[in-house]
Amino acid sequence: MRPGVRRRAWRDDASSDRSTPRSQPARSFFRLLLLLLEYCIKQPSACDNSFHLLGFWMMNFCGGPICSGRAAVSCAWKETFDSSTCLNHLLVTGIATLLVIILALQLFVRIPKRRASTGQLVALVSPLHLGAVVFNGCLGLVYLGLGLWMLGGSSFNQDAPVYLPHWWLLTLAQGFSLTLVSFAFSIRARILGEIFVWFWSIFLTIYAAYICSSAVVYMLVDKKVTMKACLDVLFLPGGLLLLVHGVWHIKDDGYEGTENALCKPLSTETAVGAVDSEGHVTPFAKAGFFSVMSFWWLNPLMKMGYEKLLEEKDLPLLGVTDRAYNQYLMLLEKLDSKKRLQPHGTPSVFWTIISCHKSGIMVSGFFALLKVLTLSSGPVLLKEFINVSLGKANFKYEGYVLAAALFVCKCCESLSERQWFFRARRIGLQVRSFLSAAIYKKQQRLSSSAKMKHSSGEIMNYVTVDAYRIGEFPYWFHQTWTTSVQLCIALAILYNAVGLAMIASLLVIIITVLCNAPLAKLQHKFQSKLMEAQDVRLKAMSESLIHMKILKLYAWETHFKKVIEGLREVEYKWLSAFQLRRGYNSLLFWSSPVLVSAATFLACYLLKIPLDASNVFTFVATLRLVQNPIRQIPEVIGVVIQAKVAFTRIAKFLDAPELNEQVRKKYHVGSEYPIEITSCSFSWNESPSKPTLKNINLVVRTGEKVAICGEVGSGKSTLLAAVLGEVPKTGGKNLIPIDSSLNLQIQVCGKIAYVSQNAWIQTGTLQDNILFGSSMDKQRYQDTLLKCSLVKDLELLPYGDHTQIGERGVNLSGGQKQRVQLARALYQNADIYLLDDPFSAVDAHTATSIFNEYVMGALSDKTVLLVTHQVDFLPVFDCILLMSDGEIIRSAPYQELLAHCQEFQGLVNAHKDTIGISDHNDVPPKRAKGIPTKEINDIHGSRYREPVKSSPVDQLIKREEREMGDTGLKPYMLYLCQKKGFLYGFLCVTSHMIFLAAQISQNSWMAANVQNPSVSTLKLISVYIAIGVCSVFFILSRTLSAIVLGIQTSRSLFSQLLNSLFRAPMSFFDSTPLGRVLSRVSSDLSIIDLDVPMVFMFTSSASLNAYSNLGVLAVVTWQVLFVSVPMIVLAIALQRYYLASAKELMRINGTTKSALANHLGESIFGAVTIRAFEEEDSFFAKNLELVDKNAGPFFYNFAATEWLIQRLETMSAVVLSFSAFVMALLPTGTFSPGFVGMALSYGLSLNVSFVNSIQRQCSLANQIISVERVNQYMDVPSEGAEVIEGNRPGPDWPQVGRVELEDLKIRYRQDSPLVLHGISCTFEGGHKIGIVGRTGSGKTTLIGALFRLVEPAGGTIIIDSVDITTIGLHDLRSRLGIIPQDPTLFQGTVRYNLDPLGQFSDQQILEVRCLIVYKVIHFFPFSPYSVLDKCQLIEAVQEKEHGLDSMVLDEATASIDNATDAILQKTIRTEFKDSTVITIAHRIPTVMDCNMVLVMSDGYISIAHTKFNLLPGKVVEYDKPMKLMESEGSLFRELVKEYWSYASSGNI
Repeated sequence: MRPGVRRRAWRDDASSDRSTPRSQPARSFFRLLLLLLEYCIKQPSACDNSFHLLGFWMMNFCGGPICSGRAAVSCAWKETFDSSTCLNHLLVTGIATLLVIILALQLFVRIPKRRASTGQLVALVSPLHLGAVVFNGCLGLVYLGLGLWMLGGSSFNQDAPVYLPHWWLLTLAQGFSLTLVSFAFSIRARILGEIFVWFWSIFLTIYAAYICSSAVVYMLVDKKVTMKACLDVLFLPGGLLLLVHGVWHIKDDGYEGTENALCKPLSTETAVGAVDSEGHVTPFAKAGFFSVMSFWWLNPLMKMGYEKLLEEKDLPLLGVTDRAYNQYLMLLEKLDSKKRLQPHGTPSVFWTIISCHKSGIMVSGFFALLKVLTLSSGPVLLKEFINVSLGKANFKYEGYVLAAALFVCKCCESLSERQWFFRARRIGLQVRSFLSAAIYKKQQRLSSSAKMKHSSGEIMNYVTVDAYRIGEFPYWFHQTWTTSVQLCIALAILYNAVGLAMIASLLVIIITVLCNAPLAKLQHKFQSKLMEAQDVRLKAMSESLIHMKILKLYAWETHFKKVIEGLREVEYKWLSAFQLRRGYNSLLFWSSPVLVSAATFLACYLLKIPLDASNVFTFVATLRLVQNPIRQIPEVIGVVIQAKVAFTRIAKFLDAPELNEQVRKKYHVGSEYPIEITSCSFSWNESPSKPTLKNINLVVRTGEKVAICGEVGSGKSTLLAAVLGEVPKTGGKNLIPIDSSLNLQIQVCGKIAYVSQNAWIQTGTLQDNILFGSSMDKQRYQDTLLKCSLVKDLELLPYGDHTQIGERGVNLSGGQKQRVQLARALYQNADIYLLDDPFSAVDAHTATSIFNEYVMGALSDKTVLLVTHQVDFLPVFDCILLMSDGEIIRSAPYQELLAHCQEFQGLVNAHKDTIGISDHNDVPPKRAKGIPTKEINDIHGSRYREPVKSSPVDQLIKREEREMGDTGLKPYMLYLCQKKGFLYGFLCVTSHMIFLAAQISQNSWMAANVQNPSVSTLKLISVYIAIGVCSVFFILSRTLSAIVLGIQTSRSLFSQLLNSLFRAPMSFFDSTPLGRVLSRVSSDLSIIDLDVPMVFMFTSSASLNAYSNLGVLAVVTWQVLFVSVPMIVLAIALQRYYLASAKELMRINGTTKSALANHLGESIFGAVTIRAFEEEDSFFAKNLELVDKNAGPFFYNFAATEWLIQRLETMSAVVLSFSAFVMALLPTGTFSPGFVGMALSYGLSLNVSFVNSIQRQCSLANQIISVERVNQYMDVPSEGAEVIEGNRPGPDWPQVGRVELEDLKIRYRQDSPLVLHGISCTFEGGHKIGIVGRTGSGKTTLIGALFRLVEPAGGTIIIDSVDITTIGLHDLRSRLGIIPQDPTLFQGTVRYNLDPLGQFSDQQILEVRCLIVYKVIHFFPFSPYSVLDKCQLIEAVQEKEHGLDSMVLDEATASIDNATDAILQKTIRTEFKDSTVITIAHRIPTVMDCNMVLVMSDGYISIAHTKFNLLPGKVVEYDKPMKLMESEGSLFRELVKEYWSYASSGNI
């Protein structure tokens, strides 16, 4: 044919490569076939005659005529689709022969041309490819073996029919064709051609579908199941595998798809990391085929776990494909490709995940299908075995062959199921990992409005609960369709056994599924409500745990505990509803086999279908095999619902609004104006009608120093946030960007360093906090420490800069935390510095020193925006922004503002009034003169020296505790000991035992009487049904007992955990990262709530099922005990061998999950700082590392489970086949057919039940670890009693407010040095006491001792003649008032924050000082960047409400402007005039009107240039302020002179 002429479609499809000659036999065959069909259509009578002649010609070959006495054409069409007819055999043999010829020609032509070696020729590029080739190759070899067996007719007995030539010829042809096909498909696609692979995969699938359908027709028509028919059915899965490979998975050389490339690292950094860790990577990554299939690669780890306790360092790293980084990149790549295909639509995350893992899903699906097919072969073999026991064997040794076939089928079933579960769990692990990574990445970019909808507790829940629920879903996914396939096959077998009575079985199953539909909807609803309630409770718990110090200081623990308990009660309501629906589902599906058997046997009676041992126990065996997947339907439904709810929540979070990332331009060399904002408005809630900042115009030159000042709530911190891009822009002009490719709304050029008002400190060493991911530069590091006045602090710390800092900097003072933040910013060597009131937490001298050396010295050539209330520092700034009500009302240098701005004059005058000096007009606008270097060195140290002693790994933050080794029954006993747990557990187990006894009684009745003529069919069926119906009530009892057990136990465990946490001392929270606690009250508690009770019920049920199956088998064939007893001993030994590793792996999984949750929590709280320093990538990399560390033990744990079960299944297969071998060995008639059927029906399910039992036990052993972990925090040593009934103070205590300190010594932990060294002094009642001292001198520790946050190590504290250590903590703390150093606001309304306990009416709150209330109302709604000053105002209102006789102010007005400070101080003096007020202050004027002043040391004090070496935490002076002022050499006098000189003379 000429090149330009179009060929027929079928000819084009048949072509495999246009560069080679066409296969002439194929063309001739197809052309002949078309001509024959056309002739038959035109001349039907002639065609009939032709078929008669053809049939006569083949009579000898087929043993008889094909169609005798019937219409030839209609007969031929019918016999074409019956696999037992000669015509069908001829057709299949012809196609197979043609297939072999064409394939052989193709291979002979193509392979020599390539001149490839064997290694280059054969390549199995994916698990799917490997599975397809191996499956079809094995199937071909089985066909060949069967054909040779048919050919050797001498092995048949005389009664068996001799196979005619067309039988063995057909079987051999199919075997040769499949073997050749598997070889052809193992060759590289590049060698044979892409069209070759596509065409032959499609053609073979059609061919296989024809063979499979012919076999099904034969089995349904003749009601026979033969070996040949089973192989023909398996032909279709083989063809489908080749089709899937041919269409989607040609990934060799030139045909490699993007998905394969995405499995490799996509960045150089990650690739290098992968190479570095290659030596310690999991053996699974390099395991061969047989090692993967048998889990042999896991043996070294299992051996190590048995010989020693596994540690995290013992676990090899995950393979590159399984790591979160590559999974996350794969997801992004797929999303991007879908977005390119759908530019106007939003791609579904769910379907993107499916497309990422479609290969793995299909491979695991293939193994799931193979498992179902091999499982379904059991009843067929059982029926044949019963026939053998009745003397109806087809050949002499059929019993032995059937016993061997049972063993092979069970081994294949085990192999396929284990690979199915392992691969599905691996996919779930990968999905969980990249969802965790995606959630973390999303929270880094979350907008302010989105943060209001997704709290930190909810985000924690998304990772620790929801992502894990979704990760479990792939494990159950294939159950959704394999159960249906298994039911269909079972119905076909049932039809073969009981005929039309099968319809009754089908109707019952349909009714069961329909009844489940409304339950599933309710279950979904209750699951959603439960997750919402869990979010609310977790949010409240998270907030309480974070602010536990505040709760203890105010004696609010009981109230907040009751609030959480109330939220937990709501959670219990939805938990009970959800579990009850699960229980009803369980009842429905556990009772369905009973109902199915009752309906089927009743239908047999009505339809007059005879019952015998063969069909009855074929039915029973089939039912026992499918009842396990049927009973798992409630679990599948529950998992699907949980995954759907979890995915909906995560998808909603991933779609939440993000910050605008186009605010900042990283690099722009030579820009004169690094910050420009023109006529812009900003709003936290993105509402143009309610802007937080209005009409902002800001232009800052390079190197310019800009101060931002104003009253409380004027928008100062929000302005810095706007520069950072944190506040949404709601109006104003857009600048024309320098780079036209960017649409910048606010232009910020250069690297930014940010110091927040509320210090954010990471868990880790102090050095890590300063370096913040940067490399170490020794000189720059030393300069940074010096400029930030940290040298002396480091020398006082036990391990210097290697001292471990607790969560949120708990072991640092407020001033130290702020200086660490300043050091972190300075070390980054940024271009722009945004400093949000960094001097409020440090004393005046330190503030001045830092301002001189840091702001005006180290940052002399940097651009600085400083928010401050310190009017002292303003004169030397280039420009001052005065803000009010969200607007910049004036922008000018100091002198110009002072001369022309009335508002600014008010601020300055307020400052003058505060410090009591005359005039600032003469202060020149000059830069710092500096303070003497010697003085700086004396106070703060000159150079930091490395500590001599090395720092241990565990300092403040101890390594998380976990149980070690085998804990035996301890966690189970702990679980069952809660609130009548043993009673409910006993009822659950007893109910199931009675149910099993009823089932065995049913089958024994049937086995004994099915062939008993004295028992009528009606009586036989009636007794059977009656026993079954009675057993259903015990299933109900078992389910309700398990539900009540779960709810009561959860209630008890949570109550104990909550009490323990709220009664724990502050030292526990200082040394325990929040993530550890949150992981227990979120994921661990969720497992205890939802999983443990159901797993307990199913474990006990599965174990009893397994032992009952073995018992029935042993009773009928006692000889099996010779094999089963050693097997049981070996199984127990194997289980112990496994548990030695598995328990440690689950414990490591728990501790690594805590580390992941802790890092996530810290990142959420420090998100603004992380974004400001552009450290998102390094924190994301750390998160990925933690995700992989958490995924590793989980991966090895479920691999170990499959390792164990595969070996146990092989052993149970040996027991079953040995039992069958014994039955075949003994003479016919030794066992009655009924009991043979009963024994083997139980034996067939022995494999499933035994493995299910071990699997459930392992699952329970893993999940009970959550009870262990919760129990670890249920027995935390508590602080003192809340109330001591025998020693309660009077209702009006303290009346006077006299405080006596006698040789008071304080240390934070037993192994730590003293912080306060023997303080002795007396605070008279009604006096105002001021406490001053340098940062870190122990002022806040002294206040903590007054409230017994730390118990005295020595000495006493007496308040109004009462030793505070002898009374209850609630009595003490509720009678004292405090405004703490770190102010706190709770999520909720202003009204709630003013009165969290709801003790006062609105009128009482409004009666509190009008000015304070006005201020509070004025600055709301909150912005998250200026809460400190507002918190302090609210806490002042709280203290005024309580009208206490003793009040402590711990730097209470440090973050408030001078004018508001003066008003508050006046309010305190008047409203608390009769109360004892203890004030810690850095502003010296605050304590000048106090009755007495206590001056505390900070280690090294320089007075009049004389250096004294004092221990920190010692009292230097205690006297009246004026007397101290008059004393020569007084430290207080020096502090006052320092403050006034720096404030008035401009020496800054």
